[in-house]
Amino acid sequence: MTLYAWPQAAAFGRVIPKAKLYEHASANRTLKEGFVREVEQILWSHKLAPETINLAATEAVAEIQVFRIVQKTALLDRELLRAIDKAIPFPLIFELSHAARIQLAAAWKRPSEADRTRWVIGDYFEADWIPEDAPREPLPVARNLGALYERLLSPLVERQTAGVVPGAVSAVAEAPQGYAHPQPHAEPVSLEARIARAEAIKAKMREVERIKARLARERQFNRRVAINAELRAAKLALEQLGAETHGQAR
Repeated sequence: MTLYAWPQAAAFGRVIPKAKLYEHASANRTLKEGFVREVEQILWSHKLAPETINLAATEAVAEIQVFRIVQKTALLDRELLRAIDKAIPFPLIFELSHAARIQLAAAWKRPSEADRTRWVIGDYFEADWIPEDAPREPLPVARNLGALYERLLSPLVERQTAGVVPGAVSAVAEAPQGYAHPQPHAEPVSLEARIARAEAIKAKMREVERIKARLARERQFNRRVAINAELRAAKLALEQLGAETHGQAR
């Protein structure tokens, strides 16, 4: 997974006190305890804006903020990221740091169509953990901040669906950055459509895990037979979603 060499001109470098986030995110006791237990530091790392990287703003993306989260624990509750997203009125890219490793994470964040002052925050997509000293690459080429945001999100979205269909990981690796792996004469698939499909896959994966948990708890034979049938149907639906995502005929 690519790590980006954020431009020096975009460096912000401001440590964000947790108390300030609590205030802006209307954090309850559970959320505050999560920040104390799981987060060592929150650094507002870089500000990607017209004046810092010379890309024009769009209506949906005026700026992109990069936040670096130093974790105390190996696992980080994604509700903590959501709280930060709710507190900052711009799209965010997170760099999560723990035990000399780093992981990129982000949710598709866009203004609400009903109320442009409010933000819609989707599911979180993550890259694999890689060594923190891994080489970094320049930002992808983009015509404006909206296009750059799509280019930054696309690999994270593709990674979510890559493992659902055998061979999909190599297909993603060969695809041009910012587009789904095309079939001959296929039209590029929009980021919005790919995110919708990825979120459907995540929901179906959660359903499969819930059914597996029910099966593990059930002891009555007839009920196990019925749950097994439900599990097979859910797995088939998941495979079909993955196949549709990567353009593979079933």
